[in-house]
Amino acid sequence: MEDTQGNFSIKYWAEDDKPREKLMLKGKAALSDAELIAILIGSGSRNESAVELSKRILKSVDNKLNALGKLSHKQLMGFKGIGEAKAVTIAAAMELGRRRREEEGVDLKQITSSKAVFDIMQPIIGELPHEEFWIIYLNNSNKVIYKAQLSKGGLTGTVVDARLVFKTALEHNAVGIILSHNHPSGALNASDADRQITRQLKMAGQALDIKVLDHVIITEKAYMSFADEGIL
Repeated sequence: MEDTQGNFSIKYWAEDDKPREKLMLKGKAALSDAELIAILIGSGSRNESAVELSKRILKSVDNKLNALGKLSHKQLMGFKGIGEAKAVTIAAAMELGRRRREEEGVDLKQITSSKAVFDIMQPIIGELPHEEFWIIYLNNSNKVIYKAQLSKGGLTGTVVDARLVFKTALEHNAVGIILSHNHPSGALNASDADRQITRQLKMAGQALDIKVLDHVIITEKAYMSFADEGIL
């Protein structure tokens, strides 16, 4: 049986070919997450189609792509039917998705609220298993002109080099900065170290007329803004 486009009906295709044919006939949005992953891995096994294998992988992470993206290629190889090549392909696709979200966040450009900071920084640090501290540099229209990682690991007062922060600000002609770091634990409370760093950089900026506009703590799904909470 042929469809109106002259192609054999999808039901006559082999199980592992059906997602590819479905994408060509109906478009990528018509596919489920499992079907898209099935296209990446190409084939299943004698006892399990690529779609069934993909469903099994997704089920292990509660059908959440964010959780899937956190699995290393070695963890993916723990699934029966996933060898090194398939694991690397899935990991690469997840990383491309993360980078795409990062680019979309940067395209926001203008910071109009703490939510805008979250939209920019969550794809970069929201899902990391360790803490990273970043600075967003703004012009006088509150548009992002540069952003940079300042430190990696737990925060202490000695980690942040105020001279480096404001040297970079002067190099980019920034008039304001926003501090941001992630809490892998998911906690949204500001620690004593968080407050100390904020005070330290705020005082240093006053001498150069460069304002610290906010400090936003990022988790995977939420954020806390010092400015919104009135503790800046």
